[in-house]
Amino acid sequence: MPAASREEAVQDEVSRPETSRSEVGDIGQAARQSAIVELLKVAPVAEELARRFAEAGYRLYLVGGSVRDALLGRLSGDLDFTTDARPPQVRQLLEDWAETVWDTGIEFGTLGAYRRGTTVEITTFRADSYDRVSRNPEVVFGDSIDDDLLRRDFTVNAMAVELPRRSFVDPYDGLTSVVDRKLDTPATPQESFADDPLRMLRAARFVSQLGFEPAARVVEAMREMAAQLERVTPERIQLELSKLLCGRHPRRGVELLVDTGLAEYMLPELPAMRLEIDEHHQHKDVYRHSLVVLEQAVDLERAAASDEEPEPEPDLVLRMAALLHDIGKPATRRFESGGGVSFHHHEVVGAKMARKRLRALRYPKDVISDVSNLVYLHLRFHGYGDGQWTDSAVRRYVTDAGHLLPRLHKLVRADCTTRNRRKANALRRSYDDLEARIARIAEEEDLARVRPDLDGNEIMRLLGIAPGPIVGQAWRHLKDVRLDRGPMEHDEAVAELYRWARDQGIDVTESE
Repeated sequence: MPAASREEAVQDEVSRPETSRSEVGDIGQAARQSAIVELLKVAPVAEELARRFAEAGYRLYLVGGSVRDALLGRLSGDLDFTTDARPPQVRQLLEDWAETVWDTGIEFGTLGAYRRGTTVEITTFRADSYDRVSRNPEVVFGDSIDDDLLRRDFTVNAMAVELPRRSFVDPYDGLTSVVDRKLDTPATPQESFADDPLRMLRAARFVSQLGFEPAARVVEAMREMAAQLERVTPERIQLELSKLLCGRHPRRGVELLVDTGLAEYMLPELPAMRLEIDEHHQHKDVYRHSLVVLEQAVDLERAAASDEEPEPEPDLVLRMAALLHDIGKPATRRFESGGGVSFHHHEVVGAKMARKRLRALRYPKDVISDVSNLVYLHLRFHGYGDGQWTDSAVRRYVTDAGHLLPRLHKLVRADCTTRNRRKANALRRSYDDLEARIARIAEEEDLARVRPDLDGNEIMRLLGIAPGPIVGQAWRHLKDVRLDRGPMEHDEAVAELYRWARDQGIDVTESE
């Protein structure tokens, strides 16, 4: 079968909205064959490895997300295996085969290796038990592939393909879950989530990444056990939240977090936005408005696709800023006479709240800074009106945004969710005009590198002063003047420096 036809067949099989039980057998057989076709893409490495294990008397299975992704036609170069061999035997089999071997996960029975562009992780069968206080299991090695698959998070990740035989192992009906696009657990959800509460976040993440629907019993267990998320470290929560936001359907994942109560334990600012009426868009509460802004930001991200980058990388900073841009509204809500509602300075309060929450989730400093600055700046454009800004105001907008300007463009455009077509078109035209003015001024003045017309060394020489706070104050004053007036001639900049110095009571002699 040609490659294109295979891909169409796989997509047809796993994306049907409804599948009768009588059809599952035929679809399952075709899907299994399609999965094997996907596996052939990495067969040279995978089968070499499998033959080594078989010759040594051990069994090797491609397992978990690798099999799921093969069924979905999206297999990557990172493969997960499980085996009945114990870690010392696995190491021995890898050492003279792989280009690189690492054992950072060996206490959990996992070794990693790299060969010819493919990364593999091999874990000995597990039959762990959990104390259900922490997330740390008591590692127990098992002897059965079925028992190993039972301890996995979801049925779509509880399938295996034995290599080199290429036999499909699916004791918990994961293939049907893939075909039906359902997310369920091999054991009961309560058992699974009690063992590892992080799995509840993984459920929301898979909803975002794969577009699957969680089974009713999974959603119910998430509601019952949301408080168990307190057992999970902020770093792990941060990782899952980032993956969720970078999925293809981030709104669905966020809605699941909020609807099940999980958001209360990781991002409580989100549910706090519900029912807070937005003064510009009174047909939506702030929470629903923020979800729409998130979706529209993702659409703008994808609209930037090009021949060189047909599938742009998800922009975590933009998506996080879109989700959090209005979190300051509940704290700043005021009811005005006449029935209106205002949220004065919600961007200032929201920026502080975003910074505090992202710090608590242990995000890197650059992500915290970028997201909070976008939240702070997202409302600035609404003073632009019909183009009343001076060139000085445009320069300040660009300078304050700095490297975030392309993201700020997308965020401001995404923030327009009004159903009033005339108003939406007017906002769009205004922002088109602002971008055109930015481009014109940038051409004339190189806005990306706005600096004072005199540097620190020249300021010290002209004023006859040593390094210290006065130099910085003078530099900032000259930068403000530069933003207001645009570029100045050297003599004009020197005269401005002397004028400022005299106003500050600094004794200077104009000797230029």
